[in-house]
Amino acid sequence: MVEIEYGKVRIKLGDTAHVYEPAEDSFLLADAALKEAKPGMRILEVGAGSGFVSAVLLANLKDIHLLATEINPHAARCAKANGVEVIRTDLFRGIKPEKPENRFDLILFNPPYLPTSKEEKVPGWLNYAFDGGISGRETLERFLDEARAYLKPGGKILVLISSITGLEAVKEIMKSLGFKADVVERKKVSFEELIVVRGKLL
Repeated sequence: MVEIEYGKVRIKLGDTAHVYEPAEDSFLLADAALKEAKPGMRILEVGAGSGFVSAVLLANLKDIHLLATEINPHAARCAKANGVEVIRTDLFRGIKPEKPENRFDLILFNPPYLPTSKEEKVPGWLNYAFDGGISGRETLERFLDEARAYLKPGGKILVLISSITGLEAVKEIMKSLGFKADVVERKKVSFEELIVVRGKLL
């Protein structure tokens, strides 16, 4: 059993052959989320994977109401084992936005952002953690199209992207959907720069 200790919490990863192991992108999103989240907030993490980011928030903030979604059944079990309430579903599909409890102050997403051709797909469930489609933005664009319906007035999203994903393209998409987009964190890692973009409803 692999474990990672970070931000006052020890995360159990279980079978890392099927679950994305938290790395620099996970750490950067967790750090950004800790700065953005406040006590009393309703928070949703989409595609929570092992539950790393959610578990860090739960360990460091009091009185938050946190829900997560995850499509990979192995990762969903891992997130539950780390104390995260998780619904196994694709993005927002298992959540009904018309219910008041399903409107959130803050939504987090670390999407698969690697441009991926059919030949580059990873076998099995782990592909969901890496495969961003040909543009690297396919899953992110689906998320952005739906996110607004799940936010409270003035709500915010935090998304982790790579310089490979195309920062300006992402900001333009967010702007077209009624978000004010700002970069709140960035970190150079080997061949890419990791970037956390905040979108605030206008």
